[in-house]
Amino acid sequence: MASKITTVFDVKSPADKLWAALRDSTELFPKILPELYKSIETVEGDGKSVGSVRLLKYADGVPMTTFAKEKVELADEENKVLSYSVVDGEILDFYKNLKVTMRVTPAAVEWALEFDKAGEQVPAPDFIKDSAAKAFRDLDEYLLKN
Repeated sequence: MASKITTVFDVKSPADKLWAALRDSTELFPKILPELYKSIETVEGDGKSVGSVRLLKYADGVPMTTFAKEKVELADEENKVLSYSVVDGEILDFYKNLKVTMRVTPAAVEWALEFDKAGEQVPAPDFIKDSAAKAFRDLDEYLLKN
């Protein structure tokens, strides 16, 4: 049975602008979040549509992983909901599956992480939530300035 971490990140950027930035994260995130991402590239599809796969290479110091491939599971433009699963990477040695779902609303991003630990000794992936919090905070600041 999957475990779940949920949280809400408060943002000041307009929802449409934030949603557009998330949809363009392949280009944007390595530029504004170099402490988290070395690069992000699309390896299947367009990087935005359901079924697309992106390769994320993480910066030195990111816990438990140097890279991950994520597959878009849901991209609902009307309701601003995005969901993706990790399909490859060292992180899957610790978690049998990881799925992130986020919904952009006025003034907030509702964020959820579903996961199954590979063993009892594996800690909850709180560092992923912490990284997401930093990413949303920095993205919000960037969007308010640009």
